[in-house]
Amino acid sequence: MSDPSSRRPKPRSDRRPAAGPGDRKPSDRKPGDRKPTDRKPFEGTSGERKPYERSGDRTQADRKPYDRKPSDRKPSDRKPGERKPYEGKAGERKPFDRTSGERKPFERKPFDRKPGERKPGERKPWEKDGAKRPASARPGADGRPPRARDDEDSRPRHDDPPLPEDVAANQLDKVARAELKSLSKDNADWVARHLVMASRLIDSDPELAHKHALAAGRRAGRIAVVRESVGITAYAIGEFELALRELRTYRRLSGRDDQLPLMVDSERGVGRPEKALELGRSVPRASLDPAVQVALAIAMSGARLDLGQAEAALGELQIPQLDPERAYSYSPALFDAYATVLEDLGRTEEAEQWWQRSDRATIALERAAIPEGEDTVEIIEEDWDPDAEH
Repeated sequence: MSDPSSRRPKPRSDRRPAAGPGDRKPSDRKPGDRKPTDRKPFEGTSGERKPYERSGDRTQADRKPYDRKPSDRKPSDRKPGERKPYEGKAGERKPFDRTSGERKPFERKPFDRKPGERKPGERKPWEKDGAKRPASARPGADGRPPRARDDEDSRPRHDDPPLPEDVAANQLDKVARAELKSLSKDNADWVARHLVMASRLIDSDPELAHKHALAAGRRAGRIAVVRESVGITAYAIGEFELALRELRTYRRLSGRDDQLPLMVDSERGVGRPEKALELGRSVPRASLDPAVQVALAIAMSGARLDLGQAEAALGELQIPQLDPERAYSYSPALFDAYATVLEDLGRTEEAEQWWQRSDRATIALERAAIPEGEDTVEIIEEDWDPDAEH
């Protein structure tokens, strides 16, 4: 088999390329001939300036925007990133212009603080000696038990009146004591002792009784019996606005209307007899206990007297409990109120009879040994002839 390379035609050494433009030498070019890469100069009309041609004496307007000298800028010209100085009226102070010695609020120096002033985060350490610490910072410094963490009120106790040693928490009524179970044991005992003192002093020293009630209120302000005690003692000292506010709170917390008579009378105390009557009529009388009905009738009668309605005041007191034949625990007060209205009406003889009935009921209640659970004594009226005994 033959070699394929032997079949290729051999180059001919006697062949030359055809003559053409490429055969010309550079010396053969004529003066008007240009190379393909030779750029033709700009051809324009006479006197027309080429875009890229600038003379050495060109004006300021002929220069490029970036070819301006700093000295060529006008006072009003600014660079794109150059901030214009504040321009204001003559004598007007610039916002950032401060007089000598004036500092920013945050430029306060440490030595500018007053002697007793501390930094916001600076806490004064206590001395190691406990005797040098303030009494308010030492637990039990005032002779009272330390406050439990679950107390309902953390206000200071510096206004609390002292408690006698013979006052015990178990002397408080069982029902009232049960309401204090939501407090810690120490706090409940403390509140109970103040309530015991308030009930002891309500008749003899109402001012001090009110202080004890307020002390209990500072520790157990959400307990109904505590707010009731504050309201009753406030009523006893003539603080009718406070009494009305506290008794409303008690009524809302407990849902009871047993202090409605004091609320009506407190409305009278602040000069609102019409509102007192409206409040007294807002609750059905039959839903109240007999003693509460009597107290409410006396308060409503007083409101009628405030309005100058004496006959209506007498009608408010004519209730089933107005029984001259029997003496209840509330009978003396009811008889006295009835006698007072009769005197205002000019019926003095009738008023005197009711005064006497009130005295006899009081004596009978004091002399009678009333068993627990009973509160009535039968009164027997007899004709008495003092000469018959001699």
